[in-house]
Amino acid sequence: MSGSVAAERPQAPAFGVRGVVEGFYGTPWTHADRLEMIRFIGARGMNRFVYSPKDDPFLRRDWAQPYGPEALADLGELVAAGAEAGVELTYCLSPGLTIRYSDDADAERVLDKLQSVAALGIRHFGLLVDDVPGRLQHDADIARYTSLAQGQATLANLVFRGLQARVPGATLIVCPTDYWGYGDEPYIAELGQTLDADIALFWTGRAICSATLDAADAGVFTHATGRRPTYWDNYPVNDVAMGHELHIGPYRGRAADLAGNAEGVIANAMERFESSKIAIATIADYLASPADYDAETSWDAAIRDVAGRDADAYRDFADNSRSSCLSQLDAPEATFALEEHTFGLLIGDADRAVRTLGPLADRLAASARRLLDGPVENERLVAESLPWIEAFAVGAAAMQAIARLTAEGRLESDGASVLWPFLDDLRARRVRIFGDVLDMTLDGLCRPHPLPHPHPEPLTEELLLTQKEQQ
Repeated sequence: MSGSVAAERPQAPAFGVRGVVEGFYGTPWTHADRLEMIRFIGARGMNRFVYSPKDDPFLRRDWAQPYGPEALADLGELVAAGAEAGVELTYCLSPGLTIRYSDDADAERVLDKLQSVAALGIRHFGLLVDDVPGRLQHDADIARYTSLAQGQATLANLVFRGLQARVPGATLIVCPTDYWGYGDEPYIAELGQTLDADIALFWTGRAICSATLDAADAGVFTHATGRRPTYWDNYPVNDVAMGHELHIGPYRGRAADLAGNAEGVIANAMERFESSKIAIATIADYLASPADYDAETSWDAAIRDVAGRDADAYRDFADNSRSSCLSQLDAPEATFALEEHTFGLLIGDADRAVRTLGPLADRLAASARRLLDGPVENERLVAESLPWIEAFAVGAAAMQAIARLTAEGRLESDGASVLWPFLDDLRARRVRIFGDVLDMTLDGLCRPHPLPHPHPEPLTEELLLTQKEQQ
């Protein structure tokens, strides 16, 4: 779905640069996806789409190879779609794995590649040297330069001057090799001081995936490099080590006064295209008016927009899949219910233990059934989320079992035999759902209880299989 936009955008968005980068490791989006994303972000007031899929060989491994007519035609179509949507395309090349910073011929190859796409109407370009060795490697570079920053700045300045001569109005942004930190480390300071003042710099903040972005840190970066940061914000991306998380929670942790201290924010999306839209819609709201941004209100609107008539069910799922560097609470409602259950047990009040947990577990189980059994409006959204939704269904069933055993007074006698298969199942799925709270609760209920009550013997593998069959 691409749906309607929840609220009118202010006429003057707070940030100058507001966009999305296709910059993840994994299968690149399709051409149709890119066209749709350009329209999606344009309708929400964003103005930049950064083309930089890590696994596109023509950008990284085979960066010097020219495009064929079909690929150029696709890029041209993206430019045209952007013009209609108010979104400009930034084309980024990532030559850092093999380029020789001291070789003028390599610099000319970069310029030729950029000029070939400039002919399509592209005016914004990126030179990305991220995720490469943090040292000079070619003998000629080692002999010529005293540091990696010096070699990279020399190349970038040469490319920028060439672009200005060949492409009127061209801009250049560089993603450094060390692209996160406090902002005044020796490498980034030297790079900033050596780069042409009109070349922009990407920065991810204090971490690769930063929990917060604030004006003070932006000020440190600006003072050290001589330019305000353009944040390459690694959210909602969930590639590499984050693959067990589904980043569909709202945008958080970005200061209300950041706009006055940064050029803008470019959000790195997930390979999961439809799922990315939920977080991106909230990012668009923040970038338009950070002072008025309310994460939960924006998130509710984004889920309604993307999930359509299944929004209530999907929100139940998403509320238990908030895990990311931006979220302090992974599953707020479930956490409260399970805490109430534990407290009720400790004070000997079984009614209190199940009062909140039982109805919530039933509601979550019903939402899981709706998403899994369908039909659903946004089939691709559910398909992308399927491993997490299936685990969500198991977790909801486990919570129902906890509530039922408690209400029937069987938690002590039968808890381990009934609940262990759920815990075993959830752990085997290797996706993060319900944060830690459900795992910890189930683990605690399945272990020998410290009170002097009888507890079943540890389950054997054969008995586990029998219990699973009985569920």
